[in-house]
Amino acid sequence: MSEPIDFAPGDAADVAAATTRVPTVGSFRVWFATRRWEWSEDLYRMHGYVPGEIEPTTELILRHKHPADREHVAALIDRSLNQREAFSSRHRFFDTAGAEHNVMVVADLIYDQDRKAVGTSGFYIDLTDTLAEARAAAVNATLPDVVRARAEIEQAKGVLMRMYKVSADQAFRVLVWRSQETNTKLRDLAQQLLADLDDLPACPPGLVSEFDHMLLTTHLRVRSRQQP
Repeated sequence: MSEPIDFAPGDAADVAAATTRVPTVGSFRVWFATRRWEWSEDLYRMHGYVPGEIEPTTELILRHKHPADREHVAALIDRSLNQREAFSSRHRFFDTAGAEHNVMVVADLIYDQDRKAVGTSGFYIDLTDTLAEARAAAVNATLPDVVRARAEIEQAKGVLMRMYKVSADQAFRVLVWRSQETNTKLRDLAQQLLADLDDLPACPPGLVSEFDHMLLTTHLRVRSRQQP
């Protein structure tokens, strides 16, 4: 069975001093044969649970969803489990305290040694704006001009905004998250992501899932390119 992607935290050198808030991130896996979900400790906490307090199930997950998003997410999960596709989404859910979370779910497939899809593994990225308005303004004012001015980063932000329907600030948070998680310079990550766009097919039904895979593996291609 394939090993999960290494998600060890990294340190993005060119954004280490920035005060921008990295979104809360929790990881998950779900196995197609048993339909068993696995949550990271952060994903338990995101939903308001003590890690291990409950066993995550499809039914429990759907109960947490915003009523306006529940049917859509249920259809996506059903499609993922029955057609062995990666589970990716953008939706809202409520934690146990009743607080609403706006999340983006990006995922990739898990393969066994015969390259058969046996599950899907990915992340919940909490894009909920929890900063006070005054603090958010201060954060934006302190972002390094050199980072904001880089055309590659701005273009990569635009791609994320288009693909995931997120704001410019949320798109930047996602790039910062991948940079820190993979210990890859933010500019290198953005450049590689833009270069990889040429490899995408025109507009197939699974375009978003393919982009999820690209985003989660960009750092690997950066490292491969830098090797002598």
